[in-house]
Amino acid sequence: MKKDLYNFAIRMGDTSWILSHRLCELCSYGPFLEEDLAMTNIGLDHIGQSEEWLKYAAELSDENIDADFLAYRRKEKEYRNVQLVEFPNEDFAYVVVRQFFMDVYNYLLYSKLTNSKDTTFAAIAQKSLKEVRYHLRHSSNWMVRLGDGTSESHERLQNAVNDLWFYTGDLFVMPESEQNLAKDGIIPDLAGLESDWNKMVMEVFNEAGMQKPEYEVLASGSFDGQHTEYMGFMLCEFQYLPNMLQDAKW
Repeated sequence: MKKDLYNFAIRMGDTSWILSHRLCELCSYGPFLEEDLAMTNIGLDHIGQSEEWLKYAAELSDENIDADFLAYRRKEKEYRNVQLVEFPNEDFAYVVVRQFFMDVYNYLLYSKLTNSKDTTFAAIAQKSLKEVRYHLRHSSNWMVRLGDGTSESHERLQNAVNDLWFYTGDLFVMPESEQNLAKDGIIPDLAGLESDWNKMVMEVFNEAGMQKPEYEVLASGSFDGQHTEYMGFMLCEFQYLPNMLQDAKW
């Protein structure tokens, strides 16, 4: 049970951590000042969520480690984030679609986790849900704004949807450890969230005039340490200083 809790906490922490890095890359690159600040603040929210999950993972670990170690000093195969958050910021449409897909997922997941039998899981979810509600409102508004905007903004948004949809199946795959937690009432059945996720996504798609891609989605396990080709480049960037200054405290 302890190992299963650790694995899920790592998966949640890593997903928020990598997504925060992608958002922080946009600092000073927002389409206008207010949105630049909004994306930066959302990135900071994800850093905070990641810190909570990784702190708990460190407590569950049998090793003498802390959240900083888990964030900065692991090898690529040891990260368990979903692959969607690794996709680079091709343009603002990709940022919006990636965030929207994750915001719907996080809203549904954290809403269920507030009832977790693990008190720490429930507390993290309760605290994070306040932020996630804002994230979802923000990205949903941008989906409609771009989809129902100019012909170019609509086309760019549809291109981003077409490219990123492939990675969404990974959100709902559950390894045996997570299936055990679901049976014990600690986490929800992630596969059971998929229909609700699709329903919420399609509601915004319809309002934005977006078309759902008609192809099979990725159903492999990022929980096994499988990553896109983009992951290694990110690790080189944010692990550089921790590797150079081994005794540094962040």
